[in-house]
Amino acid sequence: MRSVKSLLAAGAATLISSMAFAADMPIAAPPPMYAPPAPPADFGGWYLRGDIGFSNQKTSDLHYGRESAYSQLTSFDQKTSFDTAGIYGLGVGYRFNNWFRADVTGQYRGNSNFKGTDRFTGTAGGVAYNGIDNYSASKSEWLVLANAYVDLGTWWCITPFIGAGVGGARVSIANFSDTGTNSLPFTTTSFATAPTSSKWNFAWAAHAGLAYKVNPNLVLELAYSYVDLGPGQTGILSDYTGATTNNVFKFKDITSHDLKLGVRWNLDSPPVYAPPPLVTKG
Repeated sequence: MRSVKSLLAAGAATLISSMAFAADMPIAAPPPMYAPPAPPADFGGWYLRGDIGFSNQKTSDLHYGRESAYSQLTSFDQKTSFDTAGIYGLGVGYRFNNWFRADVTGQYRGNSNFKGTDRFTGTAGGVAYNGIDNYSASKSEWLVLANAYVDLGTWWCITPFIGAGVGGARVSIANFSDTGTNSLPFTTTSFATAPTSSKWNFAWAAHAGLAYKVNPNLVLELAYSYVDLGPGQTGILSDYTGATTNNVFKFKDITSHDLKLGVRWNLDSPPVYAPPPLVTKG
């Protein structure tokens, strides 16, 4: 019995001694918790842009603007076409955040050769007749637009976008000529020319395309634009004798499907964020 009591006493003493030693040890602090850095704020800033491309243009109607007894001309088979022409543009813009930006652009749209054929009916002195006219001319424009774009997200550095713009177009028609044949009681021919004439119109555009981010400062674009340039008109017509007619030809609703390759250069570098601290476990 004495030996059992001795064992119990020795065990109790050992337990008390261990508890006292543990109380004297410092309490270890838990390892620091890792907090991921806050996502960077949307980056915005100024940028410059340049574009080159080509146009695919058309006019809805070519109309003789004569106000006389000869004004009753009715086209029944009109065909018109413009050759493809070059587009050269510069602009400056501001990127407000990762999804919205805006810019102002100026374009020179190079000379596009125009060809047209018009079969028509008319009256002269109460006599009805048929006729055919062959037209040629060249056309160019200066186009200024204020544009806004929505970027639709980025995948593998590629960002699709859409946009719209409004502004003004200065449409110039040059080198116009009209060669005609009329079936009056006897067949007659006619020839007329007109000097260069320019006019400013309200213009608008719709844009869509893809942007590729080469680096934080350089972005390449492949874009399509539908552009409404408004009407154009020739100068005062002169006949083959040089006499003026006090009339013009009018090009109605000139529109274009443009394809462009562009580059944007960001003038403000994006902010640099420090990497998160490394945490070592002790």
